[in-house]
Amino acid sequence: MSGSTRTSANLDIRRRRILFRAWHRGTREMDLLMGQFVDAEIESLSDGDLDELERLIEVPDRDVFGWVTGENETPGNYRSAVLERLRAFHSHSAPVHL
Repeated sequence: MSGSTRTSANLDIRRRRILFRAWHRGTREMDLLMGQFVDAEIESLSDGDLDELERLIEVPDRDVFGWVTGENETPGNYRSAVLERLRAFHSHSAPVHL
């Protein structure tokens, strides 16, 4: 069971594959972090952004989780606009669900 709230019907093959992989990372925490981001942003990502997102999908969950939460410093070769968008997407100054 994925958790995705969107349909992939109107997406091209590459975006469908990314959407699926974002929701099937291996740990539920990363499924939620990456899956929710991809649900919301997949249609607005450029080809270059998709390249960066595909690179992030290949990185082990524990590494990406540490980078997104700020627990670990992101290596220079993974610092990208997409990772910053992912972080910003999950940054909240107040509880999301009241």
